[in-house]
Amino acid sequence: MKKASIAVCRENIVNMKKIHSAKLSLPDFSEIVDLTETFKVLGDPTRLMIVLALSKEELCVCDLATLLELTVSAVSHQLRILRGMKLVKFRKSGKMVYYSLDDEHIESIIEQAQIHVRE
Repeated sequence: MKKASIAVCRENIVNMKKIHSAKLSLPDFSEIVDLTETFKVLGDPTRLMIVLALSKEELCVCDLATLLELTVSAVSHQLRILRGMKLVKFRKSGKMVYYSLDDEHIESIIEQAQIHVRE
């Protein structure tokens, strides 16, 4: 495997105007922390597969467990994490509980990431 070369500046010249502009565009630190937590949660293959499945279809825990070949308990644990991050939501219908994505933003994030990795 070929090592990637890293491009570095040959001269140490700092453009304070660009630094100031970049600094103003950064969100506050608490938002940065929230963003990193979201990406950490989506960085787990099982949770990502759950999100991908739910982006196509509302499913119950048993459906997800069968689809992913996992135990209901394992899927329930992952769904609890995803719910805590407000990535998925649920609705009850009698004794059944169905999961879906919390909003269209989650689907958009995943779609953009898929486009990126396919290029």
